[in-house]
Amino acid sequence: MTAPPDDCLARNEWICGAYVRTRHEVLLDAVLQHLQLTVVSVLLALVVAVPLAVLARRYGWAAGPVLALTTILYTIPSLAMFSLLLPLYGLSAGLVVAGLVLYSLTLLVRNLLAGLRAVPEETRQAARGLGFGPVRLLLTVELPLALPAAMAGLRIATVSAVSLVTVGAIVGFGGLGNLIYSGMNTYFKAQVLTASVLCVVIAVAADLLLLGVQWLITPWARAARG
Repeated sequence: MTAPPDDCLARNEWICGAYVRTRHEVLLDAVLQHLQLTVVSVLLALVVAVPLAVLARRYGWAAGPVLALTTILYTIPSLAMFSLLLPLYGLSAGLVVAGLVLYSLTLLVRNLLAGLRAVPEETRQAARGLGFGPVRLLLTVELPLALPAAMAGLRIATVSAVSLVTVGAIVGFGGLGNLIYSGMNTYFKAQVLTASVLCVVIAVAADLLLLGVQWLITPWARAARG
């Protein structure tokens, strides 16, 4: 007996509205896990990257080792990275988060450091002349002026994290990657395509959202372009 004309699931078609209608809860759970892993990873990486970039900017001798270490971490293949972290975190979401944090450091540290280095020295001197101490100078002058470069790094790191989360499917914590991985194993076309498209949508949406945030928090950059 042949499948009904509208039964795209039975025909195993790539584009299938019935898949979305019948598996929407599964898709929602996968999207939420994907977003959670991405956001937590990028935020933790940012918490680590800021002091590293400040350290590298303040002490010139530290820049080389910091950049070298983060670059080496970025060159490690994702499967090898997860394997190296496996003894510490086991088969858990923490394993995926730790790997993504390490991968994000290179992009964040490099852009943060570039932004801090681009702050004019005369601006620093003027702030010191007004009585700004090191911490106040960093928080109210250097970091705000470094925001455009920092946000560029954050956007790239976030989009990369959205992509790399899918690799977490090898340990069962890959968000939409779980659906892609299982769909490829069973050649479930609609599942593979739908999960892949959702990954792209999340990446594009995250990039546009961060671009909007950058536009809002850097009014001086808009004024300069105008």
